[in-house]
Amino acid sequence: MQTSQTFSLPKLSLPIMGCGTWAWGNRLLWGYDESMDSGLQEVFNLCVNNGVTLFDTGDSYGTGKLNGRSEQLLGSFAQAYSGDNKNDICIATKLAAYPWRLTRHSMVAAGKASAKRLGRNIDLVQMHWSTANYAPWQEGALLDGLADLYEQGLVKGVGLSNYGTKRLRWVHQRFRDRGIPITSLQVQYSLLSTYPVTELGLKDVCDELGIKLIAYSPLALGLLTGKYSENNYPQGIRGLVCRQLLPGMKSLFQCLDEIAVARNKSISQVAINWCIAKGTIPIPGAKSVEQARENIGALGWILNAGEVAELDQIAASLKKKMVQNIFQTQ
Repeated sequence: MQTSQTFSLPKLSLPIMGCGTWAWGNRLLWGYDESMDSGLQEVFNLCVNNGVTLFDTGDSYGTGKLNGRSEQLLGSFAQAYSGDNKNDICIATKLAAYPWRLTRHSMVAAGKASAKRLGRNIDLVQMHWSTANYAPWQEGALLDGLADLYEQGLVKGVGLSNYGTKRLRWVHQRFRDRGIPITSLQVQYSLLSTYPVTELGLKDVCDELGIKLIAYSPLALGLLTGKYSENNYPQGIRGLVCRQLLPGMKSLFQCLDEIAVARNKSISQVAINWCIAKGTIPIPGAKSVEQARENIGALGWILNAGEVAELDQIAASLKKKMVQNIFQTQ
């Protein structure tokens, strides 16, 4: 059994890699269907058994009538699991900054609702996005609600998502005044989305403040798996993104393929390992045991400095990259 190293935090441990569960309940983008549930439980079991114990979700995950489905599934899977690393399971939920959530009490209520769907307390509660770009007046009360959840012992840690360096420092000061540490910050980060680190300098600031940086979408909606081509696009919105970016990715794929062959790994494993080599915790999604096993293959080894530098150089030269999350702040 392969077990990944952990970073120790107060009452909370985060593994080298986690698993994103955006697809678990999302019909619109990922084609979820209830018939997939038994397979998703196998994904959960395989991940935990291999030390991938962090599962990232959100109270907005799941479309339409399936809203909250991801949390429900994770809660039932965690309760049913009885193998190795059970005590290390960390369920991280992002609470949405919906326009109707205006008070600290509304965020506490949202956290309790998520805990009810999970059938257990949230381990790591996160602000899904900052409202600084459109309603900065709303944000303070919502952050106070997250802090309340921590002070009331309803969560083990507090994190953020889609925050830049300036806003991160502002929240850090606000929480420090209450004696509340920020456990983590997650941003869109991959070879096709280097903006948060290279242009905003987030990794350096996170290291300074003792915050772990989590990389979501490390495979760029599947573009970095190597399974798509100009003759084979995924359907829907992801297909549109592929059509825009794939034609300009030839040099990146060539480099990824050369490293993959030399390492006896796959292109996607090299792309995920690049995130690990950068000191982040990638959280690639998985809808099947095959995908989960593929992701796990990114563990247990590390790219050398020369390989990372080569990938960095090519990534920086790409003319087209992933569009940034509209909620990403400075």
